[in-house]
Amino acid sequence: MTHRGWILGAVLACAPVPLVVAELGSVAAAGEQYVPQLGDIMNAAQTRHIKLYFAGKAQNWDLADYELQRLRTSLAEAAMLYEGIPVNNVTMMVEPLSAIEDAVRAKDSRRFAATVAELTEGCNTCHQSMNRSFIVIRPPTEQPFGDQSFAPPGKK
Repeated sequence: MTHRGWILGAVLACAPVPLVVAELGSVAAAGEQYVPQLGDIMNAAQTRHIKLYFAGKAQNWDLADYELQRLRTSLAEAAMLYEGIPVNNVTMMVEPLSAIEDAVRAKDSRRFAATVAELTEGCNTCHQSMNRSFIVIRPPTEQPFGDQSFAPPGKK
């Protein structure tokens, strides 16, 4: 296994296999595989980051776990499809993702907030290293998904 393969394995270690397979590409035509643009993958990752944040803030731990796994898959997809992303950028995300997962499993709001802040910092560090420092991620201040409730089922 290559060094990059090992890293991707670490990123995907906790991602459900069917989700990974479903996320990693659909067939475009006659055996050609569709490869999404990196910007599209990162836009999806940003959406998942936002939803993860609001799910954790609402203590909807099932939704937070779901969005975390989808975020993990998006980042792994970016690393797999775009080899120009430095290996360091991929590995620095493993620890914050695992820490968030631990906080979600423990249903620990305080730890969740701290670990999401670490993840956000990792996003910005990656952007800076890729000469994309003009892309700055921060915790969301407004809930952009007016059509979705982030409260756990049975709560408003």
